[in-house]
Amino acid sequence: MARVIENRTFDELQVGETLNVARHLTPRDAQLLAVLSGLPDCGAWAGPVMALLVGAQFPGPGTLPLGLELNFAVPVAPGDAIEIRLTVREKRALDVVVLDCLATDCRGELAFSGILTVRAPTQKVRLSCGEAPDIRVNDHVRHQQLIDRCKALAPAVTAVVHPCDGPSLRAALEAAAAGLIAPILVGPEHKIRAVAAAEALDISTFPLVAVPHSHAAADAAVALARAGQAEALMKGSLHTDELMHAVVAPDCGLRTERRISHVYLFDVADYPRPLLITDAAINIAPSLAEKADICRNAIDLAHTIGIETPKLAILSAVETVSARMPSTLDAAALCKMADRGQIAGAVLDGPLAFDNAISPQAAHTKNIVSAVAGQADILLVPDLESGNMLAKQLTYFGGADGAGIVLGARVPIILTSRADPPGTRLASCAIACLVANARRPVEADQRSPVPSRPTSI
Repeated sequence: MARVIENRTFDELQVGETLNVARHLTPRDAQLLAVLSGLPDCGAWAGPVMALLVGAQFPGPGTLPLGLELNFAVPVAPGDAIEIRLTVREKRALDVVVLDCLATDCRGELAFSGILTVRAPTQKVRLSCGEAPDIRVNDHVRHQQLIDRCKALAPAVTAVVHPCDGPSLRAALEAAAAGLIAPILVGPEHKIRAVAAAEALDISTFPLVAVPHSHAAADAAVALARAGQAEALMKGSLHTDELMHAVVAPDCGLRTERRISHVYLFDVADYPRPLLITDAAINIAPSLAEKADICRNAIDLAHTIGIETPKLAILSAVETVSARMPSTLDAAALCKMADRGQIAGAVLDGPLAFDNAISPQAAHTKNIVSAVAGQADILLVPDLESGNMLAKQLTYFGGADGAGIVLGARVPIILTSRADPPGTRLASCAIACLVANARRPVEADQRSPVPSRPTSI
């Protein structure tokens, strides 16, 4: 059913009348606004948003913007959630209306304020949006919901490994400001402090473990986790292999009986549920036994984020078992393992091609009768190459947002990238926070982090 927009005429508007609108600005929002407004700087998005609000909602169709003055208190960037309030301040001659603008961020702090002057419509207009152009912007609401869930939880004490560039140090501090992690900065002290000074970041309240280089930072962070002084690790400006080498070290690492694996949690605009993809970052060509552990890690994460009985699709190029395609044999074996209780907590099916796993129509067309086909929560990929390509296609072609985490170790490991937008980095930290809280003793105070602060390494 088409949505109907109805304006407020000059005569109907009353001084003091207010409109409140919540907005979550994503990188795609900024790109769309840049295209529509011709403003390349995403920091200049507020003006076009104000114009869209008055033109579409308050006063609505027929409104002519005359002037806008805004004063910014704090930066508002893609990934931020804000609440905008428009209030009728004054009605003047010639149908001119002055609106007070006030915007607050997700912490309730003033983001910007100002005055918007418009010429209000004089005739009533009702428009149907049924024929509006198909412009879709994914606000990644599911990831924001994960972040919001963490507000009632204690932040995860997190060893941030070698945060020696602006993006990695800023990501840790943004996650701390959001209440997701309690950072312990681990790395060369002079480099970390130099970056903080260059980026105008205040690190005075965070513990800092000084080590000479990135190798030592990885070892020290792992030692903190082994000692129970860190509930999670977060990758900084070192290579993933360097961090994982310390994590998997046989005598002093963080291995458990489980195979370590990576899980992406994707928020896809056109998919009606969260979508987990594994493993697209750690295991290159996993064996059957390793795939079983990769399944278990993903199932555990699905339970943690609230999916009671996840549906796990084991992907291949086809939906039939073929001796010529090892991935289909692995899929059949994994399903039998699930039937006999060796993989528990989920419904498994495979082999399934990607379309059959996520599209009910494709599954119906191919006469696939399955509790998983067309409605998968988890996609198990055959190998790292196919998983990595799938994840990047969803991101760059589908506009999806993929937060990620490494599981199977003693603590969750946050692998962020400098290319990740702020919202993705925060969502990854939110996953770590949820996992860390799920692993705490039931009797522990959920508002107080369990591990003690580090003493010395």
